[in-house]
Amino acid sequence: MPSKILIVGACGQIGSELTLALRDIHGEDAVIASDIKSSTSPELASGPFEILDATDYDNFKTVVLTHDIDTVYMMAAMLSGTAEKFPEKGWDLNMTSLFNVLNLGKEKLVNKIFWPSSIAVFGPTTPKVDTPQQTIMEPTTVYGISKQAGERWCAYYYKRYGVDVRSIRYPGLISYKTPPGGGTTDYAIEIFHEALKSSSYTSFLSQETTLPMMYMDDAINATISIMDAPTESIKIRSSYNLAGVSFTPEELYAEVKKHIPDFEMNYESDFRQDIADSWPNSIDDSEAASDWGWKKDFDLEMIVKEMLVGVKSMKEVN
Repeated sequence: MPSKILIVGACGQIGSELTLALRDIHGEDAVIASDIKSSTSPELASGPFEILDATDYDNFKTVVLTHDIDTVYMMAAMLSGTAEKFPEKGWDLNMTSLFNVLNLGKEKLVNKIFWPSSIAVFGPTTPKVDTPQQTIMEPTTVYGISKQAGERWCAYYYKRYGVDVRSIRYPGLISYKTPPGGGTTDYAIEIFHEALKSSSYTSFLSQETTLPMMYMDDAINATISIMDAPTESIKIRSSYNLAGVSFTPEELYAEVKKHIPDFEMNYESDFRQDIADSWPNSIDDSEAASDWGWKKDFDLEMIVKEMLVGVKSMKEVN
């Protein structure tokens, strides 16, 4: 029988686009989307959908067995900004959902798992420029702590139980297809909506805050690529560094202004500034490139052009 894929957190920023990409490759019936609430997205309605609480092991196991799932993409998580408001809930969701999918792998109920990590695993003591794959990791946020702990558990389950779990440390992700999900880099999505709506935007990060960012198409391609790679090519079982393009809010503003000359940007830093200040400015992802062939396609200029066209088209549809 052909393998079946389960996307957990399919209604989220990454999960929704990943679901559609995988359905294009494997067919609509081979990819089961799931989330804790029913989907109103007509796109996700193109194939099977299940209500699934990722923190409920019995619920999780039932869905896996019902659909004869071979591969799980565990995309459910509480992101950095939201988790700082609800620390215990953030920890519980992020860790319990991971343990549930790892234990399904341990029990040989699924064969392959993807679990996303983040640049949030790094902290203020981490080298900020070209942050290496292996380095000091002292995260200062609930999200970062949960991701760092998760990386160690992934490596442990691979070594101790042979669970084929694969992971990427995502930078900030930019997409026009889904709304931001409560992360520290959300300004890089909001700016496009406000530029087209009112020609002005107030950034919650300061103008000189440099962060690694990535266009969603690159992130989806990387996610699928690491899962398609031969087992022997995956040499890191904690999580791989992944880089796109680093820029500041001011640099993004300047690029947007080339297309919308009357666009104005203001700055009022909030609690997310401290989070951003603890993260790297740029990432060394050479090991992902050498091990499984990762390379980005989008630079800042291309991202801005794609986002402006995409956001405008979405507004016209709605």
